[in-house]
Amino acid sequence: MAHIIGGLTSSHIPAVGNAIAKELFDEPYWKPFFEGYPPIREWLSRNKPDVAINIYNDHGLGFFLDCMPTFAIGAAHEYRNEDEGWGIPQLPPFPGDPKLSWHIIESMVEDHFDITSCQELAVDHGFTVPMQLFWPGAPSNPDMPRVVPISANTVQHPIPTLQRALDFGKALRKALLSYPEDVSILVLGTGGLSHQLDGERAGFINKDFDKMCMEKIVTDPEALAKISRMELVEKAGAQGTEFLMWMMMRGALGESVNPLHSNYHIPISNTGAGTMLLECAA
Repeated sequence: MAHIIGGLTSSHIPAVGNAIAKELFDEPYWKPFFEGYPPIREWLSRNKPDVAINIYNDHGLGFFLDCMPTFAIGAAHEYRNEDEGWGIPQLPPFPGDPKLSWHIIESMVEDHFDITSCQELAVDHGFTVPMQLFWPGAPSNPDMPRVVPISANTVQHPIPTLQRALDFGKALRKALLSYPEDVSILVLGTGGLSHQLDGERAGFINKDFDKMCMEKIVTDPEALAKISRMELVEKAGAQGTEFLMWMMMRGALGESVNPLHSNYHIPISNTGAGTMLLECAA
């Protein structure tokens, strides 16, 4: 039977993709950010997941405002990366796991989630940057797991509530644990934390709110689920809605997790960047 070994969080800022390509790891601006990842890579090298579920939000490459699904799940043999216009080098395709993808889709629909299934899907920096951070050289890293991308709408309102995101994660957990094959699965929740890129509050970051979220997502995610969408935008910024993906990840891990590592740094491209390693309790 399949088993879930843990969850990871990471920012997915496009500027990080450029910093990786230019190997700016030791520059003063970037060093405190990149220092958050080696302990997680060491854990990954010991545990070697077979599959990574990457929960992210598309930024106009796979979907756009004229057609923005609330929840979309990739069901392809591979996922191509294309030029987004940020100057990030284009990467080779990432290996998929369509058999697991269709199992998840079937189970999620059975649990009353309306899913957009994608037999082709172009993945942008929201997906590729975390993969590069956790598996350097991805997708060519020798320990590269197969991937299942799950995209959530954080752009076109009305977006899902945090409660809906957490419930999605719980249904995802049920789907993964019912998969009959013996595979180890890691769940990524990417994006955020607080940031606003436009309007009168451009540059807004709320460190206190970010730190509270990083604490409560371990100890009391149900309390975070009570935060309304309006309150989330007020406290985390217009793009801080990406915290939805963290909640989806957390729901998939079960009631209890062991926080093994965390790092928080600002400002990176006007974003509060949080990195966490949560191991599933035995």
